[in-house]
Amino acid sequence: MSDATPVQDDRIRLDKWLWYARFVKSRSLAARLVGAGHCRVNAARVTKPATAVGPGDVLTFPMGERIRLVRVLAAGTRRGPAPEAQTLYIDLEPSPEIQKDSPPIQRDAGNSRPTKRDRRKLDLDRRRALE
Repeated sequence: MSDATPVQDDRIRLDKWLWYARFVKSRSLAARLVGAGHCRVNAARVTKPATAVGPGDVLTFPMGERIRLVRVLAAGTRRGPAPEAQTLYIDLEPSPEIQKDSPPIQRDAGNSRPTKRDRRKLDLDRRRALE
């Protein structure tokens, strides 16, 4: 007779993993991201949220204005706190350098309000500082 012990497969749905690893806020957003064809698993484009991923797989997907490149270390069992989620992957992308040497916006002496162009530059600088 055969032993009836189940084999623990360390693979999980891609949408679930993206949610567990806290790359997206909800599982439905993760499914939409994968379903739109924006994700790659080991350089192969995937469009099904149920695609299985496991340790060793390399994922490429957009996140904001950046393209994320991560290697899966573990499948995960729940959507835990951020420190726990960070143990599920290794970021293969080098960290972007923040331009702290950029000069502040120069304005005319009498003009205290920023122009639309100035506001866009301020917003971009703030986003870069948060990354």
